[in-house]
Amino acid sequence: MEEKIARALLSIGAVVVRPDEPFTWASGIKSPIYCDNRLTLTSPQVRTEVEYGLANLVREKFPECEVLMGTSTAGIAHAAIAGHIMGLPMGYVRSGAKDHGKKNQIEGRLEKGEKVVVVEDLISTAGSALEVVSVLREAGAEVLGIVSIFTYNMKKGRIALEMAHVSNYSLTNLDVLAKVAAEDGMIPEQDIKRILKFRDDPSDESWIKEGKE
Repeated sequence: MEEKIARALLSIGAVVVRPDEPFTWASGIKSPIYCDNRLTLTSPQVRTEVEYGLANLVREKFPECEVLMGTSTAGIAHAAIAGHIMGLPMGYVRSGAKDHGKKNQIEGRLEKGEKVVVVEDLISTAGSALEVVSVLREAGAEVLGIVSIFTYNMKKGRIALEMAHVSNYSLTNLDVLAKVAAEDGMIPEQDIKRILKFRDDPSDESWIKEGKE
């Protein structure tokens, strides 16, 4: 499944691997990879693989789940579609409470004590997903964990999840994607090492120079 999803993401450009021409994230970090999982929604075949994959992850890892809650905005559609597949209610958590109406931050019905799984498209440092977990816990939900399409598997993200006592399960990850990209001729095999060096320490940009030596 991990390799199948990685190939699917690469095939539609939802993930682009470009070590020799790094992308710049909003944080200023230089990255050999850029991920835009919104593109999965525009490809019916890939969308089907992703949404059934997420539904199956929830069934396997969190069989007690009663509600899916998407992160705003990227996780909303995935929570809705996976929830429809599973016959479960869904909602989503805003980045902040509305300043009008009921001033909701959680959209959708959520009862105290309900068992919730958070649906996210991408995990890097895990900050945004853990903010959602915090809001849900404050509302009285029992957060079972997170499912996501892709994870960079960064040390900072793993530590943050561990400290918050939250498990994340992703359909695929950076390690698998780099391997698949090399196997399919999208990058030379030696670039796998550069990509994984970025994963281990995104603040260390020495991997960029290694490709030019």
